[in-house]
Amino acid sequence: MKCAAQEFRFLRGHVTPLVNDVSRVVISNLFLFCDILFCGAEKSVLGGKYSAKMRQAVFLHFFLGILAWLCVLCVKAEDPYRFFTWEVTYGEVSPLGVKQTGILINGQFPGPNVYCVTNDNVLINVINKFDEPLLLTWNGIKQKKNPWQDGVLGTNCPIPPNSNWTYKMQVKDQIGTFTYFPSTLIHRAAGGFGGIIISARSVISVPYPKPAEEFTLLALQHTLDSGNPFPFPNGILINGLPDSASFTGEKGQTYLFRVSNVGLTTSINFRIQGHMLTLVEVEGSHTMQEMYESLDIHVGQSASFLVTLDGSPKNYYIVASTRFTKPILTATGILHYAGSNIRESRPLPIGPTYHIHWSMKQARTIRWNLTANAARPNPQGSFHYGTIPVVRTLVLANSAAKINGKQRYAVNQVSYVDPGTPLKLADYLNIPGVFNLNTIKDMPTPSPATLGVSVIGITLHDFVEIIFQNTENTIQSWHLDGYDFWTVGFGSGQWNSTMRKRYNLADATTRYTVQVYPFSWSAILVSMDNKGMWNLRSAIWPRRYLGQELYIRVWNDERSLFTEYDAPQNALLCGKAAHP
Repeated sequence: MKCAAQEFRFLRGHVTPLVNDVSRVVISNLFLFCDILFCGAEKSVLGGKYSAKMRQAVFLHFFLGILAWLCVLCVKAEDPYRFFTWEVTYGEVSPLGVKQTGILINGQFPGPNVYCVTNDNVLINVINKFDEPLLLTWNGIKQKKNPWQDGVLGTNCPIPPNSNWTYKMQVKDQIGTFTYFPSTLIHRAAGGFGGIIISARSVISVPYPKPAEEFTLLALQHTLDSGNPFPFPNGILINGLPDSASFTGEKGQTYLFRVSNVGLTTSINFRIQGHMLTLVEVEGSHTMQEMYESLDIHVGQSASFLVTLDGSPKNYYIVASTRFTKPILTATGILHYAGSNIRESRPLPIGPTYHIHWSMKQARTIRWNLTANAARPNPQGSFHYGTIPVVRTLVLANSAAKINGKQRYAVNQVSYVDPGTPLKLADYLNIPGVFNLNTIKDMPTPSPATLGVSVIGITLHDFVEIIFQNTENTIQSWHLDGYDFWTVGFGSGQWNSTMRKRYNLADATTRYTVQVYPFSWSAILVSMDNKGMWNLRSAIWPRRYLGQELYIRVWNDERSLFTEYDAPQNALLCGKAAHP
């Protein structure tokens, strides 16, 4: 056994770094099996039954067998790859019956959905056919250890006109409904958006029976005007259509509806005539399966519902209408029962009134399903968020301001301006003069608003409380790249430390976008375990475009592939990174 054990240690030491933990166990078992065979062969040789030449042949046979198995295991150990090529162009669209110019991906408006499975490697070659730079961002994809693929100006140089760049990302430990869209300028208003659907691996069960089919709905308040101030939307679209999106199902079957608000400025309410919505997921987190007649979905948010076709066979209206607006805009689709010729009939199902407290109360009913098998921000349930002491508290207040006579929006009195060099590149390459840490305060100040490059420095693995304080008479929506977070509290008025008594520290859901109601606050808790430079922004795009954003630098002093990948070889260079 001695020689075999030595051979086992030698091979294991060379192979295990190449494969994942599951394959490592399989390889170890394989080698243990081979050890026994080797020792059996050597024992027979010592008994004089085999010649030295035969012994060499047996050893070579098993050695080649091991190599063959290693090749198979190494190939199987790597998570699957999915390849996409997207050509992004301007083209003619008529979403409201009037021909306009919109952004197409491979000739489609909206763009194609990305379907993948947890841990898949996704490579998307984006060909920019514009006459101006372009970036796409992947809303809700954490980009674990890989901020280089985030697709915002703080991490990436934009793709030049008539050029291409390949995003290489892994949807590590994520499931659920996500979206993508252009992050440059106001391109998002013209299209270029679509859904990202991450299914659970086959070995991981979901906490509900498998639906007969899945439908993806992208709700958008539509405008192609990039003027200033940003105009009121002139329509609501469901999958690019104002009133003709149709979904067909069989009576008695249950279907999964994935609904995303990819709009720029407006919350929506979603409902289906004559049918209840069973909420099962929000932004990658399984929820307790509460039933709703309708649900508010705010800008940048996604939700998934189970809908059972238990009505009389006919057509029913699917309705998305704006919230907290005057007038109320409405888009309709059709839920069609297969085999029925009975058309849909009005009146449309009535949506909620303007009242803020109704929506806030509903938001508190969305709770985390703690028994579901799913990815979590606390790996393998290694901690419970309600028991971790907060290291740092940030109170971030949004405001509208005039700076140099122009309309701007600010966070803690700083209105963000892009420095022309991606912050992440500047940090990685030690380029001076691009940004300074802590140029924005942890708390709002009474000082006048100014322009600046807002970066907050946070130590890797800190547990942070963020309060979004809204002192304006408009609803806000905030998104954090690179993370999901626990939405622990909503409340009216000014936040103070006594409000922590109201937090849900038991089963608050995790998500990546949170709403903040007018003259109100929202509280989140974040485990800062993903090193990088991450964009915290208003999901209401005109406000983000005019300065309501900042970056969080999550950092430790050790440069290691265990915490962050190196810059990719195909990284684009611009600004001071291209011309030091």
